[in-house]
Formats: sequence, C-alpha cells, structure tokens
Amino acid sequence: MTSIASGLVARAPRAAAAGRGATAYLVGAVCVFVVALMLFPIVVSFFASIKTPSEASSFPPDYFPHTLSLDNYAKVFNYQAGLLTYVYNSLAVALFAIVFCLVLSVPAGYGLARFRIPGKEIIFLILLSGLMIPYQALLMPLYLMFTPLHLTNTHVGLAIVHTVLQLPLSVYLMRQAFEAVPREMEEAAVIDGCSSWKVLWHVFLPSVRPAIVTVVLFAFIASWNEFIGALIFMSKETEFTVPILLVSVRLGHFGAVDWGALQAGVIIAIVPCIVIYALLQKYYVSGLFSGAVK
Repeated sequence: MTSIASGLVARAPRAAAAGRGATAYLVGAVCVFVVALMLFPIVVSFFASIKTPSEASSFPPDYFPHTLSLDNYAKVFNYQAGLLTYVYNSLAVALFAIVFCLVLSVPAGYGLARFRIPGKEIIFLILLSGLMIPYQALLMPLYLMFTPLHLTNTHVGLAIVHTVLQLPLSVYLMRQAFEAVPREMEEAAVIDGCSSWKVLWHVFLPSVRPAIVTVVLFAFIASWNEFIGALIFMSKETEFTVPILLVSVRLGHFGAVDWGALQAGVIIAIVPCIVIYALLQKYYVSGLFSGAVK
C-alpha cells in the first residue's frame, strides 16, 4: 500500500504538468488563430496591391497575384500633389492633435483627480458629455467659427477639430490614471518641499506614462484616419490628408474603382500606425506602478 501511495504521489506532479502543457498548447493555438484572422485582410490587401490593374479588378477575383507589379504604388506615389505631400499633412495634423490633447488633458485630469474643486464631478460629467454627441453634428458649427478666424485649410485648424473629438476620452483616461497613484507618493513629495507642479512633473507623470502613451496612440490613430472633418475643412489639394487621397485615388477610368491603387494606398496608410504602436508598445503594455512604492 505504501508503494502504491508513493507512486500516486509521484504521478500527481507529472499529471498537473501535462495538464498545464495541454492548456498552454490550446491557448497558443487560439492566439495563432486570432492573429491569422486579424492578418488575413491585410495580407489580401497587400497581394491585391502588387497585382496589375487588370488583374486586381478581375472577376471572380484571385487572392494571389499571377504577375507582380508596382504600378499601383507608383500611381499612389505620384497622384496629384504626390504621396509625400499628403503624408506630411497627415503627420503634421496628427502631431498638433497629440500636443493639444496632452497639453489640455494632463492638467485637466490632474486637477480633477487630485484637487478639491467645488462641483468637479459635474465638470467631469460635462466634459464626458462630448462623447455622446456625434462629431458630425459639430463640424458645421466649427466650420462657421473657423472661417472668420482663417483656420480652414490649415494644419492647426484641422488639429483643433481632431482635438475636440478626442479630448473627452483623453481627459477621462488621464483622470483615472492620476486617481490610481497612491496618496503616499504625493505626500512624500510635498514633505520634501515640492509644489503642485513639481509633484505633477516628478511624481505623477512618470507614474502615469502608460496612460499618456494611450492618449498619444488614440489621438494619432483618430487624427490619421479621420476623413469627414478633413474633407470639410480642407479645400486645397495641397492640404489634403491621406484619407482624402485614398478616396480620390480609387477612381479609375469611366468611374470604375481602381482596386489595385486603393489597396496600395491602404497598405501605405497602415504603415505609420504600425510603426507608432511598435515604438510605444513597451510603454503601452507595461505595468502602471511596477516598483513605484517601496
């Protein structure tokens, strides 16, 4: 009996390890399936972008190109004012929108989270109410306001529009991040003689870095992909952004859709988003306060 019991005890860890291994394989298989499902449309778009124009518009479509061609990328690169002009416009607008969102949301979130302000919950709800208003309804009033100020057809004007659309979410993210900072960190900084701005700069901002990166990512992606506002506020061809380029370049002969050029533009538009996320990924997925409190 003793030998049987000892054998069962020896087998138990092996059975548990085998169960954990099977679970790990199952989780890995699910992750691979999800990644493949997400990458499939991008891969199909890439294959369509390197087809010849006639092959890209053939019916029924072929998923794999029979003849490799870079004509679609050449068309996008040289279209109207040139791809570099549209990319520069989109990057400039996105950069301004990021700066405006950070300059406004960081102090607002800090004040709403750490100071005793009369009626701050009502103020916070008023700020969040912007999320419930369709931004399309705001474009015409903003256009009528911006026209006398000469902010149409400018990067700053369009960036202000994108900031208006993104600011409520940015304030919400920053306020929640500042509220999660332990009170002991703030008290220790105050005892050391730090003012409110020094506490914000030396204590809070390093602690809420993941939230700041999240605001940057959301502001960039929202500004980079926004179309209707750019279409309304930009009437000069040299001031158009990448989404307007994608809509324009898709028109082929006699009003037909040039699928190859459209997919080439889509692939080009995806690249900056992937690069920005790859550069900021370690901050985006990092722990909020790893090692902050000792």
